[in-house]
Amino acid sequence: MDRRIVPLIMCGGAGTRLWPASREVRPKQFLPLFGARSTFQDTLLRVTDPALFERPIVITNAAYRFMVREQLAEIGVEADIVLEPMRRDSGPAIAAGAAFALLRDRDAVVLALAADHVISDNGAFLAACRQGLVAACAGRIVTFGVRPQRPATEYGYINPGETISGDVRSVVKFVEKPDAAKAADYVRSGYFWNSGNFMFPATVLLDEYRQVDPDSVQATAIAVAQAGRDLGFVTLEPKAFGEAKVISIDYAVMEKTARAAMVPLTCGWSDVGSWHAVWELSVKDAEGNALRGPVVVEDSRNCNVVTDKMLVALEGVDDLVVVATQDAVLVSRQKDAGGLKRLVAKLRQVAPALTEEHLKVHRPWGSYQSVDNGTRHQVKHIEVKPGERLSLQKHHHRAEHWIVVRGAAQVTINDTVRTVHENESVYIPMGAVHRLENLGRIVLELIEVQTGSYLGEDDIVRLEDDYQRPWCRERADGRVPGCGKHGRCVGTASCKTGFCKKRRPVRVSPHGCAPCAIAFDGSRIRRKRAGCNRCMNFPMAERRTEVIGKDADSWVWEIGICPRPTWIEIPLLCSWSQ
Repeated sequence: MDRRIVPLIMCGGAGTRLWPASREVRPKQFLPLFGARSTFQDTLLRVTDPALFERPIVITNAAYRFMVREQLAEIGVEADIVLEPMRRDSGPAIAAGAAFALLRDRDAVVLALAADHVISDNGAFLAACRQGLVAACAGRIVTFGVRPQRPATEYGYINPGETISGDVRSVVKFVEKPDAAKAADYVRSGYFWNSGNFMFPATVLLDEYRQVDPDSVQATAIAVAQAGRDLGFVTLEPKAFGEAKVISIDYAVMEKTARAAMVPLTCGWSDVGSWHAVWELSVKDAEGNALRGPVVVEDSRNCNVVTDKMLVALEGVDDLVVVATQDAVLVSRQKDAGGLKRLVAKLRQVAPALTEEHLKVHRPWGSYQSVDNGTRHQVKHIEVKPGERLSLQKHHHRAEHWIVVRGAAQVTINDTVRTVHENESVYIPMGAVHRLENLGRIVLELIEVQTGSYLGEDDIVRLEDDYQRPWCRERADGRVPGCGKHGRCVGTASCKTGFCKKRRPVRVSPHGCAPCAIAFDGSRIRRKRAGCNRCMNFPMAERRTEVIGKDADSWVWEIGICPRPTWIEIPLLCSWSQ
């Protein structure tokens, strides 16, 4: 058979089952859990044989776009990166991926794979794909079933039917995650785990989906047809995609279709859904301990220890999980995945930042990590990749000192441009327009010392930005912070207006540029520059503004209109003036 498979890699989820290593801004699929590569990278490398696979499609959350691009570049793989404007679960994601694949090939056969799964035997996996391809070309929607190793309660199950051909079998029914007694009965009855990976002709999947939920299929088709291009990414049209029903592909299609077939996977599969699963897949010492990082153990057995930098020492303990990051430490029982789920739910209420953000924050230009902070100071370690630069920006509330420790920095401060070498420093006064750039061939490292009355990341006014980011900080869950002065906005990404906690109005730009709301109080204009990077090429005289309302505090709100508007909705953003 000369037909090739289109891999569709789904990596938009934000798993916290591996907290504190995995968090909202950098979930488990992007972590190097078992070596130098992430599970996302391993998944891509698994489907790069040009004799069997076409160019991959990666569908991910918009917040992860630069992380996806960076990890693709690290392994030398090219892919089409499709961005979801908000999470709608696997049903709309796979439907959008199938519709996009049809733009490339009207007869596309798609292999939908989760980016956070582990396969230990790639040869067996490829053999299963070849069998699945035969069944898919015959009009089947193929699911890959895993023979159970234990009566697991964390997986759905498949009741296989008669043999169709080779190892391919029909599907009698899918069943949801059972309790322990039912799981044991399913294992005795010959059921398989549902791996959550599928292969199908794109037209067949969409036809079956359309019979159940035609509105959602239509919404995703419009989102793909009206998708834009931004910095090389495919951006699904947000209003249409937001109208798709939030549902998994199992509920939407697999449990209802008569076209389902199953191919057994005998390739050492795991969805790495808990720290116990990580321990099972890790190399262990003679006492059954899986140790990663600086760890010392004495008289301890069957423990899983992961640490970034700090030394962890265990004595006289068994069956523990210990995970130490620079801002959090987890100690739990090995086999109690439900307990960790309850713990993370409680942490969302007590310390939500610890479930969402790492101390090390990744940006498209590099990363920064908080080293120390107080009420009026913060120290960061910043790394800028070769050839990259930060936005041209200013701060209303803080001044900064930069000390270069590695490489050479080109620094812009107002109208002055200078090069700062290793062991040299530079001062950026409060309110100064500035930019940091790495023109060299090695990573630029520097220590930044911030001093001022407010040190939040939302005190950044971006005047120019290579990555077309809004000046308010984005969040992976589709919500954005408020003005910093008043707290988080209560609106969502699909809102046109909302209010932050102090009832300051929140507006969304009516076009595709960066946010361009202008606020002034009637006596003294306090203005942010309008438009996006493209519009910055036009003088202010070529832009016009429109007054759209006045609130109880006599704040007049205007929207800057680009001379070349693109009428799409962008995520909700909070504008404020200081």
